[in-house]
Amino acid sequence: MDDFLLQATIYLGAMVIAVPLSVRFGMGSVLGYLLAGILIGPVLGLVGAETEDLQHFAEFGVVLMLFLIGLELDPKGLWEMRKKLIGLGGAQILLSTAALAGGAVMLGFDWQTALAIGMILALSSTAIVLQTLNEKGLMQTDGGRSAFSVLLTQDIAVIPMLALLPLLSIPNLVRLGGDGSIQRGVEENTHATLSLVEGLPGWGVTLVTLGAVAAVILAGYYLSHPLFRFIHMARLREMYTAVALVIVVGIAFLMILVGLSPALGAFVAGVVLANSEFRHELEADIQPFKGLLLGLFFITVGAGINFAVLWADLFIVVGLTLAIMIIKGLLLFAIGLVFRLRGRNLWLFTLGLAQAGEFGFVLIAFSLQQSVLAAHVGQSLLLVVALSMLLTPLFYILYEMLSQRMADTAEDLPEPDKIDTKAPIIIAGIGRFGQVVNRMIQASGYKTVVLDNDLAMIRLMRNFGFRGFFGDPTRPELLHAAGLENAKVLVVAVDDKQAALRLVAYARRLRPDISITARAHDRLHVYELYNAGADHIVREMFDSSLRAARYVLEDMGLTDYEAHEVETAFYRHDRHNLRTLAEVWKPGTPVAQNEAYMARARELNNNLETALVSQLDEMVDEEPPQSGARRTRSDAGALQGVITRHSETGQGEG
Repeated sequence: MDDFLLQATIYLGAMVIAVPLSVRFGMGSVLGYLLAGILIGPVLGLVGAETEDLQHFAEFGVVLMLFLIGLELDPKGLWEMRKKLIGLGGAQILLSTAALAGGAVMLGFDWQTALAIGMILALSSTAIVLQTLNEKGLMQTDGGRSAFSVLLTQDIAVIPMLALLPLLSIPNLVRLGGDGSIQRGVEENTHATLSLVEGLPGWGVTLVTLGAVAAVILAGYYLSHPLFRFIHMARLREMYTAVALVIVVGIAFLMILVGLSPALGAFVAGVVLANSEFRHELEADIQPFKGLLLGLFFITVGAGINFAVLWADLFIVVGLTLAIMIIKGLLLFAIGLVFRLRGRNLWLFTLGLAQAGEFGFVLIAFSLQQSVLAAHVGQSLLLVVALSMLLTPLFYILYEMLSQRMADTAEDLPEPDKIDTKAPIIIAGIGRFGQVVNRMIQASGYKTVVLDNDLAMIRLMRNFGFRGFFGDPTRPELLHAAGLENAKVLVVAVDDKQAALRLVAYARRLRPDISITARAHDRLHVYELYNAGADHIVREMFDSSLRAARYVLEDMGLTDYEAHEVETAFYRHDRHNLRTLAEVWKPGTPVAQNEAYMARARELNNNLETALVSQLDEMVDEEPPQSGARRTRSDAGALQGVITRHSETGQGEG
């Protein structure tokens, strides 16, 4: 028990220290986990022989991750992805397997061993790639979605690979015993383990494997609903967690019995349960376990690197690792070009999938068990797989460096629409904010020209009868085609804060007389937009948040009048704060480094409660505002005379 607590403290402590530092320096969490494992294992020697056993336990994090991925993809979604799964993913697996197997034959391996090596190294790391794509917000890019399609195809391909490997077994394969003696044949298992495929011929293993997968699908389809209804009768929160773990653990155990990857069985179960009404409950229960175990898995990969063997054959192992990643990278680059990936997306697809993956550990162990690989070959492959995974976060850093220097080429996006309509109002950006603005303006009888670089959103608008044009609204030629020279109003509602600033500054420089209404993300963005030349600035969440707070006050017993007055007082106090803080705002200086701004903000926040209480006390004696008075809600009006714009021409009151 003492040893267990000591080991748990070492692993968790390394995780807590190394990962935040890695993220802080822009290297990502995965590299932090791997470096933490190297530090406590090969470097400091704090962990040792138990790492391999712990890795088998930590691999359950990959199982849980594949289960959650399956929950996000129902069978219909898989069918819609069939072109990328079969074309993009299939091409990567087949070409990589063929190229790497050919290289193994050139190194002197027989064709059975070479084919096994090709299949093992053709796979990429689902755990590292998906974790990094989600962490860096790249999953929704074309490159990220293409990489996900390939990974999903690879995960599915593990099933036929595991079924095929026993057919590649080599009789009387020479291997080294535990005492160093030369032995032949399949390694005898000295431990009593349960197996449904032990002793079966190759075709028997294949049939049992496919039968187990079919059993998972049928059980998930016909038994999941009665099971969840039965658990729901208990109305105990922990029972949902228990049943979620029972499903995943039970399927993993069944897969182990037939020699399959537990992760693939969990993925299949997730897909089957994707349409269940309990899907979100399962996700919430599994997510915490997945994150912790996945991090532990990465640590064990780092801790399990055998540096003694690595130093003995350093140049060979490193050379093989780089050669494999280069071969896979070249094939991925060519496949990406064929499937019309360009620019940043092509490099993300290429650099992100060039490594070997965690399923390689599973296939290597299974190949050793089935006498497909010799022991020394398996040890070298384990080092190559681990080293390639260790290099992967560095490849993502290389991608970010390339991405910063690389402008999106014309091939990254479809050609913009030809704008054949002009109107007095131009709306740049048609997300949730821009949609409401556009609908209200058109309902009032005015014509608009809508620009947005989200093709899916433009198509959705057209389905509802609203016309819009696809293209980047910050590009001058599109603005001129939309009639910027003669327009009266420009509405800037794009999501990108910097793009909004560039658009406002360009429009103000070209048309000093145009009225510009801009969407701001926060208070600092208000200052920047005003400085760039916007006339009317609206914080996207401010007015709606005031309304929500007013409803809460009314529900707590305040009258409509009292809640309205509190809302008005808060609004006035915020405008005062906006103007006061503008006096100490410094363009280009982060707020956290602006001591005067931080001190003034704390002082104003302390005064807020006093101001609202005073308003409630005095509202009885306060006369209602005159109905004819015009009150502007724009944030720009509060900044006049405080912030000096780059161009003072054409300023509106806001």
